[in-house]
Amino acid sequence: MIPIEIFIIAIIACIVTVVILFILDKKKRGSKSAESKKEKKKKSFSFAKAVKEEPTTENGMLDYNVYTFKWHEYLLIALTAGAVLFVIGFIFYQNVILALLFSFIGFYYPKIRKKKLIKKRKAELSRQFQQALFSLSSSLVAGRSIENAFREVTNDLYLLYPGKETLIIREFEQINKLLENRETIESALEDFSRRAGVEDISNFTDVFVTCKRTGGDLVEVIRRTANMINEKFEIQQEISVMVAQKRFESNALAVAPIGIVALLTYSSKDYMEPMYQWSEFGPIIMTICLGILVFSFWICQRIMDIEV
Repeated sequence: MIPIEIFIIAIIACIVTVVILFILDKKKRGSKSAESKKEKKKKSFSFAKAVKEEPTTENGMLDYNVYTFKWHEYLLIALTAGAVLFVIGFIFYQNVILALLFSFIGFYYPKIRKKKLIKKRKAELSRQFQQALFSLSSSLVAGRSIENAFREVTNDLYLLYPGKETLIIREFEQINKLLENRETIESALEDFSRRAGVEDISNFTDVFVTCKRTGGDLVEVIRRTANMINEKFEIQQEISVMVAQKRFESNALAVAPIGIVALLTYSSKDYMEPMYQWSEFGPIIMTICLGILVFSFWICQRIMDIEV
């Protein structure tokens, strides 16, 4: 079987898999539509409905330190990564069995993807929390009590983020529900901080609890915290703009060797033939080169992953 046919078969297999997963997911959503109506009657909090498929705590709120894929999402990510690794493995080894073994590494990629999604969700929550602090500070300056200020923040957030599924809206609704149940604002914020796992929220909660107990200036504390988070975001945006070009260059440099090897393999087979013969230790050399390529890509990603 010539290499072109193998590539075509791999692409067709990926397309068929994606189509099957899409059909199964559509049927699953249709079967769950009736069940969701019954669940809405049983659940009293609107925010609990939005996160019923995510890992939650005892009070039904989202745990931002954990992310769980649906089965079809996991398969789609793993198969896509496996298909890409199969192509790379076949280019470097010209052996279907070795390429298949190399593609099994794709089942580890969902763990890497999960970490990125958790980090992205926390960054989104932190940005939304900044807007909530500005609104909270304005309400306190207007003379409202802390409890009333938190209720007013929820109304302001609905104007900024339409929809009850917004992360920060669900959290402030939960805080207001706890206040209505005669729980303290300190315990509600500490629960939010523990689940969020965001440094800015944890620092604000610690300072807020201290000021609430000792009688500090809450308005000034909230204003400074919001300004600090805003400055942090501005620095992060400047850094992301500065490294955007370098990130693109590193990705291009990582893909270029693979393209060069593929070009030489299919344009000058006799020239590259020793690199695929075990008697000439070609596959061993290819493995070393592939390892150096992966290590270089990892180093570039670590260098450009700058945290403020």
